[in-house]
Amino acid sequence: QVQLVESGGGLVQPGGSLRLSCAASGFPFRLYTMTWYRQPPGKERELVASISPGGYTNHADSVKGRFTISRDDTKNTVYLQMHSLKPEDTAVYRCYVRYVARDYWGQGTQVTVSS
Repeated sequence: QVQLVESGGGLVQPGGSLRLSCAASGFPFRLYTMTWYRQPPGKERELVASISPGGYTNHADSVKGRFTISRDDTKNTVYLQMHSLKPEDTAVYRCYVRYVARDYWGQGTQVTVSS
């Protein structure tokens, strides 16, 4: 029943911008911390940013000042606004929630930053 569906990925040039969306359903979205992770090719998954039900955010040092996580509880959607994209941002981006002691992941959306 829990479902997370990412969208918004694509191919962008260095310095460009993208906004990722994660549409959530099957759980009381407004009460849960939501997190974006990414996995670059050949590398381990890493935390990108998270946002609490109260709207408090944290961002990885590697994206601080460039990416912004936000949420719209009226739409059950969490966003990742990405600016000043770098080739090292290339990865599959997934949203995540821990709900009743289980981990739920979206299918992922590919972000490719390349000239």
